Amino acid sequence: MRAWTHLATSEDLIDLRLPAHDAGTGLSGRALGACLGGGEFVFDPFDAYGAGLVSNPNVLVAGAIGAGKSTLVKMLVDRALTRARGVVVVDPKGEYGSLARSYGVTPLALGRDGWCDPFSDESRSRDLVRALLASAAGTLSDELHFALDEAWRQLGPARPPRLLAALLQGLRADLTGPASARRSLALILRRFVEGDLAGLFDGEGEPLSLEGELVVLDLSAQWSSQSLAVAALSALAAGANLASPSRPGYLVLDEAWVLLSDPASLRWLRGSWKLARARGVSHVLVLHRFSDVGATGDAGSATRESAIGLLRECETTWLFRQPADEARDIAAALSLHPREASYVPALPRGAALVRYGPHRSVVAVRPDARDQRFIDTDAAMRAS
Repeated sequence: MRAWTHLATSEDLIDLRLPAHDAGTGLSGRALGACLGGGEFVFDPFDAYGAGLVSNPNVLVAGAIGAGKSTLVKMLVDRALTRARGVVVVDPKGEYGSLARSYGVTPLALGRDGWCDPFSDESRSRDLVRALLASAAGTLSDELHFALDEAWRQLGPARPPRLLAALLQGLRADLTGPASARRSLALILRRFVEGDLAGLFDGEGEPLSLEGELVVLDLSAQWSSQSLAVAALSALAAGANLASPSRPGYLVLDEAWVLLSDPASLRWLRGSWKLARARGVSHVLVLHRFSDVGATGDAGSATRESAIGLLRECETTWLFRQPADEARDIAAALSLHPREASYVPALPRGAALVRYGPHRSVVAVRPDARDQRFIDTDAAMRAS
């Protein structure tokens, strides 16, 4: 019998969506794990961008609970810090305390440890105020947009130290007046200054200092409240201001559905996405259930399509094991090749299909001795 063979290049394998880089990425640094073929897998979004492997630094990490997402993200953060990159973690469930303490850092809880001033970027301050107010109120009508523009004009050219309090002060007389757009705007602002959102983004004294190589913003106190999306958006905005092209950094958002499901937050996030390269920011979005993205709106709705579009624009995706139904959803949303889609529900714990630019690798995440200090997320379960 005559044996037939086919010679394939790495470009052929890429076109077939087969893991073609099992020898590794060629980047230097501490490995995150090993490829299916045995080669070490080293990855940093900024190094990958510099090497031409990806066209933007944004990262999506998705997978079922217990599949290995948190371990990977903490390993990415630790390697970034050892490379003198800055990192801000928006931590809705208080899971990054061990990582923070390993660096001698105390997580900051909004409202408990102080208030956050996310408005230091004056070029985007008004847009952020709109997003925060819309997130708190559900939406802003044309009349409310006009009222905010008028209140902003009354502030004058110099931004006051407490922006939200200053806006409210200009509308204080309208709180007890007849129904109007100004009164509605004043009532929303009052929530931030004196109401249920007081102490998060306005307060007496100086705001929290977010300087340092690692900042962990603990939002666990807002986890079960309606203020979670507002708090996450504000923390994200404050963190985005810390990076610069000369000192790029990671901005980690765990439980990313919090912002993806909020139309006002999603619009602001898309703007931040577009500025990632110019600002030197790698947004790292962590999703536990991909169906959470489907819950952002009805099929075909603008909000849902915008959320999916944002995820598709992540040049790097780490896809851990998902149940079959979730795997189908993520395959459709990210336009996975059928061969890629077949990997996701079959992955063992701790393994991921990694898509970076046109390249694909199946990677077994392998924490080293240093990582073991802060990756244990099951301690509470064992203690019980």
